[in-house]
Amino acid sequence: MTAILGSEAPNFSANTDGSGTISLKDLRGKTVVLYFYPKDDTSGCTAEACDFRDNMQRLTSSGAVVLGVSPDSPKSHDKFKQKYDLNFALVSDESHEICESYGVWVEKSMYGRKYMGVERSTFVINSEGILAHEWRKVKVSGHVDEVLAVISSVK
Repeated sequence: MTAILGSEAPNFSANTDGSGTISLKDLRGKTVVLYFYPKDDTSGCTAEACDFRDNMQRLTSSGAVVLGVSPDSPKSHDKFKQKYDLNFALVSDESHEICESYGVWVEKSMYGRKYMGVERSTFVINSEGILAHEWRKVKVSGHVDEVLAVISSVK
């Protein structure tokens, strides 16, 4: 199943930082901001994570739960979270199953070399588990403000 706007968001259960596990279905009743990023502790990914961190009060007061997803290991997530004092769960998708189900595991190109990787993307899932909004090929600057504008209207 691939994520389609207006339909049920693909469920997943996965390991998180801090030796935790999380399942999307356990978050029913809450608005979920599910953001996919390529790699822990790289410039764009760090800026995006810190922007979510710095706006967490505004996000949670809108009733949202934020989850960051990348192919990094839980151990890598632990270091990243500690280094930048991140205040939300980081989900490990080492098998790329979650990324594939949301259509963000794509062929990329850098310096003429093609490879598979995560397309920076964000999804808003409403309290009933329906995919309410998506951003693909996210530009980090100003993105969290866009997310905040949408989640205030999603129930």
